[in-house]
Amino acid sequence: IHNPSITAYYPAAGRANGVSVLIFPGGGHRELVFDAEGRDAAQFLNQYGITAYVLKYRLAREPNSPYKVGVEGKEDAQRALRMIRANADKWGLDKDKVGVMGFSAGGEVVHWVSYEDGNVVMNKVDEIDTQNAKPNFQICIYPGPFGVPDKIPADAPPAFVLTANDDSCCSAPALKLLQGYREAGVPIEAHFYSKGGHGFNMGYRSDMNTLSKWPARLGDWLVDAGLGLPS
Repeated sequence: IHNPSITAYYPAAGRANGVSVLIFPGGGHRELVFDAEGRDAAQFLNQYGITAYVLKYRLAREPNSPYKVGVEGKEDAQRALRMIRANADKWGLDKDKVGVMGFSAGGEVVHWVSYEDGNVVMNKVDEIDTQNAKPNFQICIYPGPFGVPDKIPADAPPAFVLTANDDSCCSAPALKLLQGYREAGVPIEAHFYSKGGHGFNMGYRSDMNTLSKWPARLGDWLVDAGLGLPS
């Protein structure tokens, strides 16, 4: 990927509620699990009236990649967030209800945009870059460790975090987020499943009852937070 892009997924006619979510699929910064951690997540969010965008971001660990972890992928995410806000009126969106969602390495992209000043621009291109790039809320599904700050700032976006306790890669970052959010007094909902390992996506292919139904927990959170319509 050298030319980042966003793919839009829309709620059914008459159901859009103005909330939007920018989704970062995982893949270890080597590839993008676009369908299972992008398209499927977007279509789930559509059921709750949310307009979803899946970002194809530049990958630092792809063979022979000229990019660096935490640099170009972060720039792509910030640019996409600014583009959504810059077009909010035209696209029928509330620029104050723009969230992000990431799986695994995509969760690291969530971290990179959630805890810094959203008005700082790495490489200003045009007027779109005058928009704020900090999300209003975040959803982290078995997020990776990069970008989790040692201290969560008081203005961090409210979070939903979900992982499996036996995930040797990414249960610790989720726990660090939970502890940090509690210390900062920022709202967070966290779910730790006893089993499931890593990369269970939206749970659709899991034979475990808990994992196959985990998206419903996210749906409940979205409705309770005033971000999603009842399905």
